[in-house]
Amino acid sequence: MVIDYQPVQVNSIASMDRQLLLNNIRGTVNAAKLYDMPIILSTVNVKTGLNKETVPQLRKHLEGVPSYDRTTINSWEDKEFVEAVKATGRKKLIMTALWTEACLTFPVMDALQEGYEVYIVVDAVGGTSKEAHDAAIMRMVQAGAKPISVVQLFCELQRDWNRTETAEGFMKLFTELGGTAGIQFGYDLAE
Repeated sequence: MVIDYQPVQVNSIASMDRQLLLNNIRGTVNAAKLYDMPIILSTVNVKTGLNKETVPQLRKHLEGVPSYDRTTINSWEDKEFVEAVKATGRKKLIMTALWTEACLTFPVMDALQEGYEVYIVVDAVGGTSKEAHDAAIMRMVQAGAKPISVVQLFCELQRDWNRTETAEGFMKLFTELGGTAGIQFGYDLAE
């Protein structure tokens, strides 16, 4: 799930570098596409005119993915959104959202209550302060959510280099993301 990566929310993030945040959510989305996972995209208050659509840096990676606009802070309180989640048939959910302390925490808590296994990509989400982000992560983990990093997500999805149908895409995830592993893989591919 990719929730509320809209201009106002992105610009209000103070828990991490915003460019790194955008790189990490883009990597998360591209990993979901590589491994043929369903993606549920949601925005808040676009139809009311109070907010804008998903930021273009991310939206271009979500071509063909419908966006469920809502007025609720908690996406789990939006019928259309929840129906889309349930239609996937998945019981394990990977959730990302801005802000960590509201638009991520609330649907995570509700999904856990309904028996879903929920993974939160801690470095692809952000809060209005480091303290708000950290407190929200602790609250979700205490409730049963499983924290995971973007790199850990990549590796957990690939699991084995012998999965040749995704191995090249797996390396591309790193080189597009950057960071120390991406830089090294970039060097290795250039040789």
